This record gives sequence, structure tokens and C-alpha cells, in this order.
Amino acid sequence: QVHYAESGGGLVQPGGSLRLSCAASGIIFRIYSMRWYRQAPGKQRELVASIGSDGSTNYGDSVKGRFTISRDNTKNTVYLQMNSLKPEDTAVYYCYAFQTGSWGQGTQVTVSS
Repeated sequence: QVHYAESGGGLVQPGGSLRLSCAASGIIFRIYSMRWYRQAPGKQRELVASIGSDGSTNYGDSVKGRFTISRDNTKNTVYLQMNSLKPEDTAVYYCYAFQTGSWGQGTQVTVSS
């Protein structure tokens, strides 16, 4: 079973930045595609960004050009750098090791003035 330690969320003003971190254990981290999802109140969970074992990346249309996903296999950690944050980015953010079926508690991001 995968264990995730997600951190970095908080309250930020519109236009601000946050960096989320997620340390994953219980898997051979370097071989897994890692993803960040988010879920806002009353909405379905949506894919924000993904990074393959080869470092290839993909982003949801709503965050392209503002968010950057990266990974450090030496630390079993995936990151999400979020810039130019908007109120609509407010959600609980979850990291996920693709096809493991295990989810963490998530970290709350609130964008508000």
C-alpha cells in the first residue's frame, strides 16, 4: 500500500504562488507515473498534471502555463509549483501513483483575497 505525505498547501492571494510536495513510500517510486489531482467542493476530482517515469509531463488545460510538475527520484517526491493562482484553483490537492488505487489525505489550497 502506498503512503503519501502531502504538504505545502495554504491560503494565498490571487496571483500568488505555492509549491506542493508529496513524498511517496511503499512503492518503487522511480518506475511510477505520478499525478496531481484536485477536488473542489461540489465538483468531481480532476487531473491537474502528470509526470511519467521518463520525466515527460502533461497538464490540464486550466493550469497550462501556470503550474509545473517535477519529481526527485532520490527523495521519492513529486512537486507541483503553482504560479499565478486564481480563486478557481481553490481545492484539495492529491498526489497519486498511477494505477496503485491508493490515495492520501490531500492538502488544502485556498486562493482568496
